[in-house]
Order: sequence, then structure tokens, then C-alpha cells
Amino acid sequence: MGAVQRDGLPDGEPTTADDPPGLPGGEGTAAAPPVPVLDEDRGDRAERHVDAPAAHAVPPGHPANGVPPVQNGYAPFGPATTYPPGPPPGTRPPQRSGGLPPVPKRTHRWGLGAYLLAEAVFLLSSLGLAFLIGQFGGPSAGALALGILVPTVLAAGTALLITYLRGNGPRVDLGLEWSWRDVGLGVAFGISGLVLTIPASLVYISIVGPDATSAVGAAFGNVQAGPVLALVVLLAVAVVGPACEEILYRGLLWGGVEKLGGRWVAFGVSTLLFALAHFEFQRTPLLLVVAIPIALARLYTGRLLASIVAHQINNLLPAIVLALGLLGVVPMV
Repeated sequence: MGAVQRDGLPDGEPTTADDPPGLPGGEGTAAAPPVPVLDEDRGDRAERHVDAPAAHAVPPGHPANGVPPVQNGYAPFGPATTYPPGPPPGTRPPQRSGGLPPVPKRTHRWGLGAYLLAEAVFLLSSLGLAFLIGQFGGPSAGALALGILVPTVLAAGTALLITYLRGNGPRVDLGLEWSWRDVGLGVAFGISGLVLTIPASLVYISIVGPDATSAVGAAFGNVQAGPVLALVVLLAVAVVGPACEEILYRGLLWGGVEKLGGRWVAFGVSTLLFALAHFEFQRTPLLLVVAIPIALARLYTGRLLASIVAHQINNLLPAIVLALGLLGVVPMV
């Protein structure tokens, strides 16, 4: 066997042609081409070379080649990337309906007892103020404005305090948060409600006759006031009162009932109790018609702001008439 020169071995070290093909020095094996490398000292391509490793020196797919083998049915991706195993056979990953995140479930430690407490605050403060007004000078525009504002504000304040002490706060428990979209929806529901309530009011007046009026209108029937008090009454009836009533009925009551029976039960119970809680039983059918679009705003959005705005839209026209009646511009009805 003739000695041949093997690249990378000292001169004179023999090797034989019987070496297996494909190994260095074997017959039929060409020398690996030199690969230029960057000389860090010179910053350019140097004449220095290194031998390129033979591609078949290590079996393909071996981790030593920098490519991990196929694992769990996933193709390798990069030298250091492996994928976790897929889901167990016969299972499907959780799906989201319509691509939307799931609605968070509100959890709180208060229930119907919280509503009963806030309602008791409203009733007791109303009776107390009525007694004080009767004892000191009789009704006046200022006293009647306080009679409208104080009980509702105290009841709503009690409701908000309960959500802080026994729940997650009004934003989570009552859905009380600002949203321009909810404002727009509240206006839409409020105007749509007027389409129902105005004809219903006309029917109610035609049935009851000229004595048909609300409890607020009857209380202010013979009272006159200046512009400032008239404006206060307008804001109390059209802005503050509806917001407080919504916190109490479509907020606290709704949340307590929904926790027990679901949102449709909350829709029905809150609508009925809202109509009855005005203690104007002759007007209860009309108040039911008034309450339905407001409750629909709460049901549709899942939050309280839309129903507040819808309620304010519904009360705006009666509040303007009441303020003009206090000024003597129109007769009080």
C-alpha cells in the first residue's frame, strides 16, 4: 500500500488507501475548502484559513450540529428552540365567543340586605325632613328642594359606601364608570323612551282628568321662587335625583337580585320596585312605562351610566316645566 500525504498531518506520517472512504485521508475524499475568517487584529479578511468541518462527520439532526431533533411531532426552529407538547388527544383549547374576552364575574359580599338598608335611609330621612318642614314655617321652594335632594343623596351615598366596605367599589360592583359610548347609548334610550312615555302620559291624563299630576308637582303647586332656587330645583329633578335613584335601584338593587336570579330577574324586579317606591300608586302603570327604557339601557350596556343618562333625559322636560312654574311663567301642573 502506497503512502499518501494527508492534509493536516505531519509530513511523513503514513496513511493507507484502505482507510474508509469519507474519512480524512481516505481514498475518494477531497480536502475541505479553506474558509476565510475575520482577523480581529487587522479588521479585514486575512489570509489565515481554517478547515471547514466535514458535513457528514456527525449524523444529521444530531444536537451537536446545532439543530435539535424533531420532538413531539414539532419541527425544530433554530438551534436552541424546542416546542412544548401539544394538547392531549381529544381536547380542544378554550374558545372565546366572538373573539371578545369573557365578561368578568362580579363578586361582592353584599346582597338584598344592602338595598334594604339604603332604602331605609331614604324613607327615614324623608320622614324626618317632612316633620321638620311641617314644624318650621311650612313648605317653601328651598325646603322642598332639600326634601328632594337630601334623602336621595343620603340613600345613594349609603349604597356607594356599602360597595366600598363589602365589595369592590362602585366601578366594579355597580358598573359605575365613565364612557362616552354609554352616554350616547343613554341619550338614545332616553329619547326612545320619550316616544313611549309622552303618549302614555297623554293617555294617563285623559283617563285621570285634570287632577293628574306627580307628587313633586303637587308639593310645589302653590310655591313661587326666584331664578336661583328654580335652577336648584331643576338640577335636583333632572340631574341629581335620577343619578341617585339609579345608584339605588339599577345599581344596588340590581346587583343584589342579579346575584341570586340573573340579569333578567334583576331587570323585572328593579323596574317594578322603582315604580312602586314613588308611592304614587295611581301613577304606577305610567311609571312602569317610564322605567322600562331606563332598565333596558342598564341591561344592554351592563353598566350604570347609560341608565343614569336615560333617566335624566326622561326627567328633563318635567323639570323644565316645574322650574318655569316656580318662576310663574307657566301654570304649575
